[in-house]
Amino acid sequence: MNKKRENPMRQTLGRRRVLAGALLPGTLMLAPSPAHAAWPERPVRMIIPFVAGAGADIVGRTYAEELAKALGQPVVVDNKGGAGGLMATAEGARAPADGYTLLLISQGTTVFNLGLYKAPGYDPLKDLIPVAISGTLPNVLVVAAGNPATSVADLIAQVRARPGELTYGSSGVGSSIHLSGVIFEQRVGTKVQHVPYRGAPPAILAVMNGEVTMGFFNTPTVLGQIKAGKLKALAVTSKERQPMLPDVPTMGEAGVADFVVATWLGFAVPASTPQAIVSRFNAELNRISEMPQIKEKLLVQGFFMLPPGSPAAARKLIVDDQAVWLPIIQQSGAKAE
Repeated sequence: MNKKRENPMRQTLGRRRVLAGALLPGTLMLAPSPAHAAWPERPVRMIIPFVAGAGADIVGRTYAEELAKALGQPVVVDNKGGAGGLMATAEGARAPADGYTLLLISQGTTVFNLGLYKAPGYDPLKDLIPVAISGTLPNVLVVAAGNPATSVADLIAQVRARPGELTYGSSGVGSSIHLSGVIFEQRVGTKVQHVPYRGAPPAILAVMNGEVTMGFFNTPTVLGQIKAGKLKALAVTSKERQPMLPDVPTMGEAGVADFVVATWLGFAVPASTPQAIVSRFNAELNRISEMPQIKEKLLVQGFFMLPPGSPAAARKLIVDDQAVWLPIIQQSGAKAE
């Protein structure tokens, strides 16, 4: 018995339907995107919204070096300091979502700036995908070596004796250094003039030279000057004492209650970056955070690692921090100049 010969056109159409089905999202036959499978094929740019030498810069460069080894491509650091990281973060948010831009983010750039600037130019929860939060970087309160204050109580006495006359320097509006000063004013109950500089190094120099009275700086940026006797450390803003400054009390121990400022640092990519790339970045950054030699290297610099977390956990931290800090900033009346 002769079999009925199937129409060649029907066979062709059937093959096309099978091939089309393989390309439909959610099907078992979904093939990986060749464009993403080859990533990365060229250097990755890491935008750091702070000047070279700042505490965040030290952390970012440490991760960049290890990330380059993992990805097999250079990770080129691009420092863009000023305005509390505002411009650099906006630039990172506008970058192509192709996996070749990684942005260092902080509590300042994703939380503080939203309360300090009327129009920051980006929404960290809409324009960015938080990838991972790496750790926290507490500050230390310092004064010039020639300042007669030897304790926080001495400094408070100076401030209260001359309300509105004494000054504190910072690396710019919106930084944790600036907000530490804002909290200090609230807790002490008197005005201290804020003097912003373009980055931490000139602000530190201003304290050393007596141009400003005091400053709250990320520990690694002033550790050398403290040990050399050029600056006096009066207190740290962490909940517990810092290993590199074991003899320096916390603000709580120094008599200023409810004063903990330990800005966190992490990484983000532009919104719409492919999920596969986000997941790869997350895995590599978390792996680096768990490396004993990296933990030790950054702990000496005052950077305390946080447990590895997901992009969803990183996003939740930003949401929660905005709920806590934005009312504080509003109450203070602090605004970007």
